[in-house]
Amino acid sequence: MTDWPEGVARHVLARVDSTMAEAARLAPRIAGPAWIQAREQTAARGRRGRDWKMPEGNFAATLLFHPKCELTQAALYSFVAALALEEALSRLIGPAGRLSIKWPNDVLLNGGKVAGILLESIGTGGQLSHLAIGIGVNLAEAPPAAQLETSAMAPVSVAGETGLTITPEEFLPPLAMAFDRLARQFETYGFAPIRTAWLARAARLGETVVARTTTETTEGVFETIDDSGAMILRTAHGPRAIAAADVFF
Repeated sequence: MTDWPEGVARHVLARVDSTMAEAARLAPRIAGPAWIQAREQTAARGRRGRDWKMPEGNFAATLLFHPKCELTQAALYSFVAALALEEALSRLIGPAGRLSIKWPNDVLLNGGKVAGILLESIGTGGQLSHLAIGIGVNLAEAPPAAQLETSAMAPVSVAGETGLTITPEEFLPPLAMAFDRLARQFETYGFAPIRTAWLARAARLGETVVARTTTETTEGVFETIDDSGAMILRTAHGPRAIAAADVFF
């Protein structure tokens, strides 16, 4: 077995505004999937356009590809990516840390956020041509608390929690291999096996959580995720399906 998936390109940049922006620029010119990795980002962003800082030694990359599924299912690649990220971290960390996934796709290490994922569709006229999956991992250092929102989960780093030194260059191949394998599984068998594997790694499953959108706050017991990836909460008023929200423990 090689340490890089067949037919997948790799672009490693010393400095870029953001790997997601570079993916959008590359999309019209590439035929197959490609990983875009940067050692430094000057204008990175997270979900909902939030600023995202990248301390030196941390991992930042975007996978650009054409999804092999219906447009309505493209968002499920978020769960594929979360599983791949958890698998790559587990392979490199081993028993030195406890990993889990916070819905929908933040990876936790010993209960703190060590990695996050951002999905963006690329296309024109309402047609999806490519999907960009941006991944950031605190390998060397967690961002300072002053850079975070007051309600944000406390960040941690791999080095801080385990004492292990893993470089961004070392991290990309196992991540790319894990995503390639899981994406092929998703394309062949659908979401069911991905959902089962994700639930086995879900943080706070069976416990009370709070889901907040810009207009509503819902508290309930996190029971499962459905076939669309929505979080199902058991509330005082019955089950609720949460399609998108910030989740707090």
